[in-house]
Amino acid sequence: MIWTRLSGFYERCGASGLPELERLANTVSASWPEILTFIQTGITNAGSEGTNRVIKTVARDAYGFRNPVSQRLRTRCATTRKGRGFLEAA
Repeated sequence: MIWTRLSGFYERCGASGLPELERLANTVSASWPEILTFIQTGITNAGSEGTNRVIKTVARDAYGFRNPVSQRLRTRCATTRKGRGFLEAA
């Protein structure tokens, strides 16, 4: 059933003549193994992607630090549960 719907999606995107839909179909096609894995297992890498985003944001904010240890500490504090307010301070 999913293959029927997927091929229909590709056909409609190709027949539309819209470059945006053609790019969408190419993106879905390129990412299909990952999409299918999610459909079958329900497992994603959203947690690690979110943590990576926080690390990059904090690293940009801490770019001017002269001490790399301080920059690493700031990144670690931002990505731990305690640093994000999930755990009570003991």
